[in-house]
Amino acid sequence: MTDEKLRAPAEVKYAEELDYLESIDDGPKPFSWRLSPKMVRLFVLGSERADGLDREIPQKWFGDRSFVERAIVTLASDRGLLLIGDPGTGKSWLAELLSAAISRNSTLVVQGTAGTTEDHIKYSWNVSMVIAKGQSRESLIPSPIMTAMERGVIGRFEELTRSTSDVQDALISILSEKYVSIPELDDDNIVFAQPGFSIIATANSRDRGVNDLSSALKRRFNFVRIPVVTSKKSEAEIVRFRTSELMRRHRIELDVPPTLLDILLQSFADLRAAASSASSDDERLESALSTAEQIGVLEDAILHGQFFGDRALRAETLASSLVGSLARRSPEDLAILNKFWHGVVEPRGKKDEGGPWQEFLEGGLQAIAKLS
Repeated sequence: MTDEKLRAPAEVKYAEELDYLESIDDGPKPFSWRLSPKMVRLFVLGSERADGLDREIPQKWFGDRSFVERAIVTLASDRGLLLIGDPGTGKSWLAELLSAAISRNSTLVVQGTAGTTEDHIKYSWNVSMVIAKGQSRESLIPSPIMTAMERGVIGRFEELTRSTSDVQDALISILSEKYVSIPELDDDNIVFAQPGFSIIATANSRDRGVNDLSSALKRRFNFVRIPVVTSKKSEAEIVRFRTSELMRRHRIELDVPPTLLDILLQSFADLRAAASSASSDDERLESALSTAEQIGVLEDAILHGQFFGDRALRAETLASSLVGSLARRSPEDLAILNKFWHGVVEPRGKKDEGGPWQEFLEGGLQAIAKLS
């Protein structure tokens, strides 16, 4: 047994960087923040030569700096922050980085689902202790949100619109009053939020209509909309960054050939263009075609090559991984991919005889045939 973690939280993974930034940070810090707003931004977006640091701080989230600055300002004002956008736009990753930089704790998280209850954002009880000694503060089990209130740190709520209206309503009082009442107790029955407490929530814009936010709850959040990455250069940087991290986790040393990365990016761009011009949902892939899904496709192809191939990334393996990841409905998605492969990939493959596009063409057609 080792103390290695399958996925270390940001404050653990980047502990050395955070320690360094704290040691040189002389800027004003709101409430109980561990870093000043400028240093939080630097941690998330990376350092530049003009910052004059003794060491480089790598960029961890790729997007418009104005989104990060607005998010930081919102948290400094003690208002709730809602990051909203399409799947795979990096909302949760940005929330984790902000929590790590501000509080050195990004693990106080509630996951919104249809089964999330009010207890998950307030408190529950240790039944055996209640039976033995009765209800008391010792037998109370605080939620991650209540723990964040008591410590004056950031709490996170993932997929807010996935939770029911009752849970959302319970969040309104926390954001407004900044305390939680415990009516079961006679004494010590109010938990007040300490300075520095705030909530970062995320919401999937594609979940609109699942459990829409009430106007009362919307007023208690500042919205920061995270757009889909449209710049091919920015998307390539994100894919390289996240894939290299995943490969380090798997202890795999491999440089992704630029031609194959370009094929992956171009294929997703073409599929998005086809989806935007489609006249009905039946003509669109069920996949959101997000950057996160590109990373998943690339990771899958690399691992397949490591375990069942010659340890190299091949175009045909990348094509098979892409088809396998995106063909979620049968026959609808398979028909869309088949049309794409014959209409878009095939002409490129014929022009690139013996090259990666031809291998990508053949690998994709074989994968589609096996699934059909």
